[in-house]
Amino acid sequence: MSTTAPIEDQPVSDDELTALALAADPDIEVGPGAVSIWAEAEAEPQLLPAWYMPRPRRRASGRQRLVIGVVVAAFLLINASGLCSTYGSVG
Repeated sequence: MSTTAPIEDQPVSDDELTALALAADPDIEVGPGAVSIWAEAEAEPQLLPAWYMPRPRRRASGRQRLVIGVVVAAFLLINASGLCSTYGSVG
């Protein structure tokens, strides 16, 4: 009796994906029943689909908005004064 998992449940390595991509025919005709990912995911294309980076489910409370505003204002003030805060230390 074999205890191997079905092919769908086994992870695919980067090397296997690379080999499959290089072996694929780039000029293959798309079948008449092919469906665009945009038709499946959403009505019209967007920069990032909703499944990649969904919107938050709830709005921030007053205290959370205040903290977010202070952090954003601090970064704007640091950058406006000509200092760099990109790498974690202001310099």
